[in-house]
Amino acid sequence: MTLIKSISGIRGTLENIPGDSLSDYDVKQFTLAYYLEIIADKLNQIVVIGRDARKSGKNIANIVSNTLVQNGCDVIDVGLVTTPTLGIYTKKVNASGGIMISASHNDEKWNALKLLDNNGEFLSPEKVSLIVEEKERKIKKPDEQGKIIKYNNALKDHINLVSSQQLVSLDRVSERNFKIAVDGINSVGGIAVPKFLHHLGVKKIKKINCEPNGEFAHNPEPLPENIVQICDEIKGGDFDLGIVVDPDADRLCLVDEKGEPFGEEYTLVAAAEHVISKIEKPITCSNLSSSLALKKITEKYSGKYCSSPVGEINVVEKMKAEKADIGGEGNGGVIFPSTHYGRDSLIGIGLILTLLAERNLKLSELKQSLPEYYIHKSKTKFSGSLAKVVKYFSEEFSEFNIDLRDGIRINFENSWTHIRKSNTEPVIRIISEATTLDKASSISNKIISKLHLV
Repeated sequence: MTLIKSISGIRGTLENIPGDSLSDYDVKQFTLAYYLEIIADKLNQIVVIGRDARKSGKNIANIVSNTLVQNGCDVIDVGLVTTPTLGIYTKKVNASGGIMISASHNDEKWNALKLLDNNGEFLSPEKVSLIVEEKERKIKKPDEQGKIIKYNNALKDHINLVSSQQLVSLDRVSERNFKIAVDGINSVGGIAVPKFLHHLGVKKIKKINCEPNGEFAHNPEPLPENIVQICDEIKGGDFDLGIVVDPDADRLCLVDEKGEPFGEEYTLVAAAEHVISKIEKPITCSNLSSSLALKKITEKYSGKYCSSPVGEINVVEKMKAEKADIGGEGNGGVIFPSTHYGRDSLIGIGLILTLLAERNLKLSELKQSLPEYYIHKSKTKFSGSLAKVVKYFSEEFSEFNIDLRDGIRINFENSWTHIRKSNTEPVIRIISEATTLDKASSISNKIISKLHLV
C-alpha cells in the first residue's frame, strides 16, 4: 500500500484503501482539491482528461470526470493518449487545466493523477502543496452541471505540431528508408509511435507489444535490463534501430542497429546534438541526475549549460528562466520549447531520426561521436531522515563541490553521484556517473555502504 504526493502528481497502488493507496475516495478528493485550488476561479472551467492503457485507468477517468462535472466544470475526454499529447491539446484549446491518468514507469499495480495547468505543463510545487493539503473537500453544488465532450484527434494534432518543426525533416527521414522496431509496452505508445513514424514516411515498422491492452509485457521502465525482447528482435533481424517508450510515452529509449541499448541518458544528448549544432551560442538544461555528456556537447558548440533539481516542472522553470533551446531529463525525457514545455518521445524521435538522416549515420556511430560516460542507477528503501543523509555526506565529502538543491549531488573530477528521495517511489535513489561503468558502479556501491552508517 503506497500513496505518494509530489510534484510528479498523486501516485499510488490500487488496493482501494483510503489514505494508503490511490483509492476511489482519494481520486475524488484530489480531483476536488485540484478543481477548488486551480480551476474554480477560472472563467472557462474546462479540464482535459486523458489516460494511458492501464486497466485501472477507465474507472479512475470516470471518477475524475464525474467529480469535475458535478462541480459545474466541463470536461474534454481525449481518451487513450500520451502525456505530451494531453499537454499540447490542453494549451491548444485554452483549457483551464488537464489531468493525465498514468503512473508512467510504475507497473500495473500503480496509477496516478498527473496534474497540468492551463499551459499543459506540470503544476508548480507551490500549487501542488495546496492540492495535497490534508483536509476533506466537499462538492460545491452549482446551478448547472458541466458536460463531457469526447475528442478523438488530439494525437493527430500532436503529430502535426511535431512534424511541422523546422528541425524535423519529413523528406530526409522518408528518403533514408529506415527500418524500425517499436516496443509500445502495450500502452499508448503502441498507438502513437507507429502513427508518427508513418507520418514521417517510415514504411518498415515492426510492432512489438503495441496492442494498448494495459498488459505490460515487461517491467515498463525502459532500462536495459527490461528491454531484452526488442534487443533480441533487432539482433536476429535487419533493423536500423529500435524505439522503446514508457506507458505514457513521455520517455524515449533507443536501441542501435546491433541490438545494443543506446542508453536513455543519451536520448536527450542525441536530440540536443541535432538542435544546438544549428544554433549560435545555444543554451541547454537538464536535471542534476542527468549525464555530463549534455554539458560537454553544449560547451563544444560554445553554448551555456544549466541544471535543475529532478522533476519535469523544475527543469521547465529553469529552461524558461535561462531561455534554453532544448532540455530535459536523463531518463529519456526530451523537452523542446518550440512544441511544448514537457517531455515528449515524439519530438525526440523526430529530431534524432532527422539527425541520423542528415549526417548519414548509424545509431551506433552517433553514439561513438558523443562524449563517453556511463551511469549506474540504484535505489534502496530507507526509513531514516534525508536531512541526516545530506548532513552526513556533506561532511564526508566536504573537499568536493557539493550541490544541495535536490538531496545532495557530489561532483568529483569528471564524475559525480546524486543521492535523493524519489518523487515516484518510496525509495532513495543513488545515481552515479563516470567515464567507465566500473567506476560509476564503484561510486554507487561506496555510497550505499555508507548509507547504513547514517
